[in-house]
Amino acid sequence: MKYALAAIAILAATSASANDPLLEDAIEFTGQIFHLDTGVPGLVIAAVRGDESAVFGFGEVARGSGLEPDADTVIGVGSVTKTFTGLSLASLAAQGVVSLTDPVGPHAGVVDALPEEDGRQIRLIDLATHSSGLPRELEPVEGVEKYSDASFAANLSDGPLLFAPASGVLYSNVGFDVLAMSLSDIAGAPYADLLKSDVLDRIGLISTSYERPQGANAMAGYDWNGNEIDPGDPIENREGASGLYTTANDMLQYLRWNLDRFGEKDAEVRALSHAAWLIRDGLDPVSGMDESGHMNAMGLGWVIMMPEGDRPLIIQKAGGTNGVFSYLAFAPSRGVGVFMAINQFNFSAGTEMAQVVNGLIASLAPR
Repeated sequence: MKYALAAIAILAATSASANDPLLEDAIEFTGQIFHLDTGVPGLVIAAVRGDESAVFGFGEVARGSGLEPDADTVIGVGSVTKTFTGLSLASLAAQGVVSLTDPVGPHAGVVDALPEEDGRQIRLIDLATHSSGLPRELEPVEGVEKYSDASFAANLSDGPLLFAPASGVLYSNVGFDVLAMSLSDIAGAPYADLLKSDVLDRIGLISTSYERPQGANAMAGYDWNGNEIDPGDPIENREGASGLYTTANDMLQYLRWNLDRFGEKDAEVRALSHAAWLIRDGLDPVSGMDESGHMNAMGLGWVIMMPEGDRPLIIQKAGGTNGVFSYLAFAPSRGVGVFMAINQFNFSAGTEMAQVVNGLIASLAPR
């Protein structure tokens, strides 16, 4: 890439030491040069390879703070949340509480029944693979607060589906919010409680939650003009699509759990989460899925990229919220995973971040 001339730059970094110096050097160099090249205020990059890991931070968690991001910096990961919602579904399926192909039916709660198309009902797996036919976002409803129960009800009661369920893929925040509502109804518990008990506690993610961070070591986000974005109050009914806050340390643990290919504990949940449930071939439409790399298939909230050239199979998900872009990707057959976050809505940097991470995984785990 275009980083060669910048390689001589020496930037301050915060790191968690790794016993694998090659991994540490690769992660530090990648983060260092990407930060220099893009000029984003702050950046965190973390990686796992086998039993080793490394974390580096560059810049500032907030402009003028003088505080470098580190392994414990709190980061809003936006749509990476969807992979956790998919895991909540996988956990209930592994317990025998639901089947992935169960119709959503009345479980959405805010409506008596969801729309159908060509005689096909929306199933739980359709919501988890962006193949429900629901739109990306809710349409505004006059006199109704967006994302309220009434807003969802108005959108879901009358609007036709954009395509028959499972016949196409359209990135849908609405679908994942409806999925979280449905899982809450099925489990008979608030969705945040279900997520904590069935996913976060299971994996050991002690710093991941929907709680808005209050301390100094929280990554502030900036818009494309460099203005800080106020996250505001939590948004009702948005727990399935977005909303989680986490740290690089927790993302390392999440990567280790996802990379545990042969571990007996949670094996069925991982298999359900990572399986290619929907293959791209023959789908129409396919929209909103390729920004971080060509989608070949869909797992439960995960985008699956088949091997290409020297790059192994990659399972990944990107997120963006309140001025922060993040990207999580791993090669399950190679034991390598990377998490990266930047704190500005720089769309070219966000797209390039995914390309850099995918290339880094290829170099750390060549075919």
